[in-house]
Amino acid sequence: MTTYASAIEHVRAVKAKLGGTWGAIHPEDAARMIVQNRFRTGLDIAKYTAAIMRKDMAEYDADSSKYTQSLGCWHGFVAQQKMIANKKYFGTTSKRYIYLSGWMVAALRSDFGPLPDQSMHEKTSVPALIEEIYTFLRQADAKELNDLFRALSKAEDAGDKAKAAEIEAKINNFESHVVPIIADIDAGFGNEEATYLLTKKMIEAGACAIQIENQVSDAKQCGHQAGKVTVPHEDFLSKINAVRLAFLELGIDEGVIVARTDSEGADLTQKIPVSKKKGDLASQYISYLETKEIDISEAQDDEVLIKRDGKLHRPARLASGLYQFREGTQIDRVVLDCVTSLQNGADMLWIETPTPNVAEIAHMVNRVKAIVPNAKLVYNNSPSFNWTLNFRQQAFDRFVKEGKDVSAYDRAKLMSVDYDNTELAKLADDMIRTFQADAAREAGVFHHLITLPTYHTTALHMHELSKGYFGDQGMLAYVAGVQRKEIREGVSCVKHQAMAGSDIGDDHKEMFSGDNALKAGGTANTMGQFS
Repeated sequence: MTTYASAIEHVRAVKAKLGGTWGAIHPEDAARMIVQNRFRTGLDIAKYTAAIMRKDMAEYDADSSKYTQSLGCWHGFVAQQKMIANKKYFGTTSKRYIYLSGWMVAALRSDFGPLPDQSMHEKTSVPALIEEIYTFLRQADAKELNDLFRALSKAEDAGDKAKAAEIEAKINNFESHVVPIIADIDAGFGNEEATYLLTKKMIEAGACAIQIENQVSDAKQCGHQAGKVTVPHEDFLSKINAVRLAFLELGIDEGVIVARTDSEGADLTQKIPVSKKKGDLASQYISYLETKEIDISEAQDDEVLIKRDGKLHRPARLASGLYQFREGTQIDRVVLDCVTSLQNGADMLWIETPTPNVAEIAHMVNRVKAIVPNAKLVYNNSPSFNWTLNFRQQAFDRFVKEGKDVSAYDRAKLMSVDYDNTELAKLADDMIRTFQADAAREAGVFHHLITLPTYHTTALHMHELSKGYFGDQGMLAYVAGVQRKEIREGVSCVKHQAMAGSDIGDDHKEMFSGDNALKAGGTANTMGQFS
């Protein structure tokens, strides 16, 4: 890693070789800019963050308490503020990632306007958002380092060598806001070649981890909605291969593939694969189809039939041509999907579930681990779950199992505010609080994410601000509800001019123009009110 001193020496060498007319270029200025812009390309970022993920995965394998977390972001500024807050409150960005949700890209970033999660948005929106996020994270690096360089100049001007050495050490040991992104590629946006081409764009933008699901691309549905249609394993594995080859082509040898199965909530398939021998993957996939034994005389012309155990079977088929899986096969299909993916190039799993229940997740993952012991899960702590109701019902069921009196509770109405201060509600909240640690320990969850938190927080905050500002609170709604809290919490963007790069721009102007620089800072800048 380049240090400030080594960058100075590098620029001095270049200047001595090429810069006979570069008298206005100070090596210290150039070195400062080099250090403030550590990552030159998205591939630099992808390589750096892939190594972080691999290290974190190994640490989790050794100790399940070392799980990782992320929040879904739909704008670079949101991601930036999240990572700045992590450094402010926890002193590090370690084991904090960013999740790029296809749902939020569809709902918030499409030129078509808000869309459902059905892969109808422009596929280029995904790499564009990855690039945007990393632009904002790199700017957060530049801003924090710029403040350190200003402090270094001040210490040097004052002749305080000890202080200067202390600040230079902070610069050289600076922890970047640039962290891994797990990027949602949906079902690949087309065939395996389309998946490969889009994956390359996402990696070139900086993604080190690609999450891909086993739904039919042109029939894709949100994981928590009905109507999901899965593909045979061979089709899905071809896309996993496409993603891996894209990583290798671009030199991201440690790139991570997250294979998602939607089979838990999927009852349909679009096609019957070709089985070459009994017991192969295609045969196993076919074995889960809903069929009815028939006599050959009942067969219709041009009808698709299946021979099973020496008998002729008619597969259940909808008017759309889709085939129906047998009821009760969901978990078995999930396990087969997971094992197959891990044995054929995927690094981690994603299992969509109907509720956040540690025991139910563990039941599936432990079956996978019996075959692939180091299986790891990326789990969606989804806002599609009613967390309060789900965990109050789990607490209710625990009370019943323990023989406690539950006559004061109506299990179907536990969402009611009337239960908020009860023993049951407190137990449920504690179960929610420890859910991530419990699932990491008991269900193999390496990474916990919330797909849509910033979608909901933005809606809630605008609802609250609008209610007060346009009501009888007027300006107090903003001052008390936003600005006063920003000041007292030390939120970086309270000085919004500096957060947007004003101080960096001033320092650059001085480097470029010397005494002729027209700077925005000074006594007339109202941002001084927040010093």
